[in-house]
Amino acid sequence: MGKGSGGDPSPLGLTGSMALWRAYQRALTAHPWKVQVLTAGSLMGLGDIISQQLVERRGLREHQTGRTLTMVSLGCGFVGPVVGGWYRLLDRLIPGTTKVDALKKMLLDQGGFAPCFLGCFLPLVGTFNGLSAQDNWAKLQRDYPDALITNYYVGCCPVCCCYLELLPVLEGTPALSLPLSIVSALQ
Repeated sequence: MGKGSGGDPSPLGLTGSMALWRAYQRALTAHPWKVQVLTAGSLMGLGDIISQQLVERRGLREHQTGRTLTMVSLGCGFVGPVVGGWYRLLDRLIPGTTKVDALKKMLLDQGGFAPCFLGCFLPLVGTFNGLSAQDNWAKLQRDYPDALITNYYVGCCPVCCCYLELLPVLEGTPALSLPLSIVSALQ
């Protein structure tokens, strides 16, 4: 078992992990838009890798690299810019960092933004997957209600609400609600 700094048995050690986190925060402060876009792309790519390897159990030989790259592209080209822009707008619409402000932001996000975002995201994924307009429309009609309900279960659960102010997405932005129903949209 390798030791990190301070006797911590994790590969980076607690000190190394904190140094990475501080470096990320500095980059986020200096270049919020770029970091938001790259973070979204990285997380979506990592999510697809985890899905293919741990959930679908494809193995490295059967891994669909094109699918992972598609997810990275969607994260960098759509999710990151759209969600990042939304959070900036949300902070202007509801300034403040109290729990009541966070609750207002979550309600506006989940009630207004999430339905619109999913309505755009799902057809975009369908287009990337080569679906015709007619097949894409049928898939949207079939999958949208379940994706939105899943988003509400995950995005509005009490644990998320209680700790909303602890989850920074953008510098000074306490809300986190990147729609987690993205995963269900890909199945």
